[in-house]
Amino acid sequence: MRCTVVLGAAVLLGTLPAAAQTPADPLAARTKGRADAPVVVYEMADFQCPACRQFALETMPAIEREYVRSGKVRFVFINFPLSVFDSTFHRNAGPAAELAMCAARQDRFWPAHDALFQRQPTWAPLADPAPYFAALADTIGLDRRALAACLADDAIREAIAADAARAYRSGARSTPTFWIERGKIDGAIPLPAFRAVLDSIYTARTAPR
Repeated sequence: MRCTVVLGAAVLLGTLPAAAQTPADPLAARTKGRADAPVVVYEMADFQCPACRQFALETMPAIEREYVRSGKVRFVFINFPLSVFDSTFHRNAGPAAELAMCAARQDRFWPAHDALFQRQPTWAPLADPAPYFAALADTIGLDRRALAACLADDAIREAIAADAARAYRSGARSTPTFWIERGKIDGAIPLPAFRAVLDSIYTARTAPR
């Protein structure tokens, strides 16, 4: 299962950024796991995508429990709102990403990530999600004044657009897309299949040389 939109090709070539290594790295707040984990997983996702929600609610908890907390995997979230490429598609994905990125400035990205996916059926169809997002921000403990200043900062939208461009340049054309040690997975594949991929790569990366 995945969300797909026809994307234009007006994006320059490039690659995904390296996984966060220091608190100063802009990816640090969107990263889970040890900096020296043998396997790094990049998820390119759209907060309004039902397939991304499926992964977040059904698969990610097990991945975190079995691989991230054990030190096997470092997990990095990359914004890929498809509305960046087609403004008529997933219109609330951009504002949702802005909320999450502003939450990251308050070290609350993952609570925002979880809340957005849990409540996606409520906010996704809204003509104006801003009032709902403001209430959601309160439930995850965001400072209102800091949030308002952040949402008014064009740098947040530029960072999201840069994320989306990197995802596109890496080969992503739908959400969710995963890059795991130079291998690409398209869509929210079942947990057993995801486990098989991670186990195989982990074994290869940690085998005696």
